[in-house]
Amino acid sequence: MTKVGIIGIGHGVFGRRSDATVQELAFEAFSAAMKDAGLTREDLEASVIGSVPEYHKQRSLPGVVQEYLGLNPKPTWLTEVACASGSAAIRTAWMSIQAGVHDVVAVIGCQKMTELTTAEILGLMGRVGEVQWESVFGTTFPAYYAMFARRHMHEFGTTHEQLLQVAVKNHFYGAKNPCALFRKEITLEKAMESDEVALPLQVYDCCANADGAACVILAGEERAKEISNKVVWLEGMGCATASMSVLRRPHMVGLPSAEQSGAEAYKMAGIGPDDIKVAQVHDCFTIAEIMAYEDLGFCKKGGGGKFIADRQSYIGGKVAVNVDGGLKAKGHPIGATGVSQTYEIAKQLRGEAGERQVPGADIGLTHNVGGIGQYCFVQILRRD
Repeated sequence: MTKVGIIGIGHGVFGRRSDATVQELAFEAFSAAMKDAGLTREDLEASVIGSVPEYHKQRSLPGVVQEYLGLNPKPTWLTEVACASGSAAIRTAWMSIQAGVHDVVAVIGCQKMTELTTAEILGLMGRVGEVQWESVFGTTFPAYYAMFARRHMHEFGTTHEQLLQVAVKNHFYGAKNPCALFRKEITLEKAMESDEVALPLQVYDCCANADGAACVILAGEERAKEISNKVVWLEGMGCATASMSVLRRPHMVGLPSAEQSGAEAYKMAGIGPDDIKVAQVHDCFTIAEIMAYEDLGFCKKGGGGKFIADRQSYIGGKVAVNVDGGLKAKGHPIGATGVSQTYEIAKQLRGEAGERQVPGADIGLTHNVGGIGQYCFVQILRRD
């Protein structure tokens, strides 16, 4: 297999970006990544866009992004697997380099979500569930994850206080991230007093919709070494799917797609969970991060609540998780999230994360979930 590395990274500010169109958001991240890599447009051979088109008024989004970035007539295309679209775009670019079709590829995750109302967004997200037998009964994303939370509490004695400790941690680190939507710390008491959403989940258990973009530039080994002296290598790439209906899955205390994709990524990289120093996991809800600890092998099944309570996912614990604030504090522009996760791990492995830097970070992991676990992509990254 061809070795593929990340040679440039860029990230815009996540939030309610009324100041920018989706193509302007893409340019914000793309221009930063190009400057970071020291490349010109002529050096790029293709681009891949990770986004979910239903949230935009513009159809065929890659066309307007490609034109705005000045990349015509180079090839571009879209990847879409719900909230995992960004990581799917990275995997697609990685595969094109593996196949020898391209050698230097820009991957841009971008999403403009605030053009729609909250009710419209909830309707769209609810239909990511199984339409024939589930979403017709009014299922929403919070309701699905509330079911996961209830089952986890029932089987393992996980408490709602433990769930909200995930929120406290992620807001603590989000306050240190200039690209985050929410840059204020919260207390456990404040989180416990927040409004109910879908019990047991409350407002502070849930991530927020946002606008934003992130970009990473990939290259094959020879070109990567020519271009950059701080390459971060994609060492393990796992992905898997699960049934659309959660009722047809073997259990509801984790995501089978995450278990499988994590195992594939570890095998390809030739490492295990204990080797991971820093991780970005898909914390769309607090229970999702706790399940990710277990699905990825950071702790045993059922041990996620104790893992966060013992601060094992803080810097200084067993593995530092979501030290950029995660989806919970950074925000979740769904097409951009997977690329944003990879940006953060690359930054950590390059030792450039400032006050959020994880000491000795040499191997990192991203975990990007699409839908209610129908898709999952796990990447393992390593710095020379």
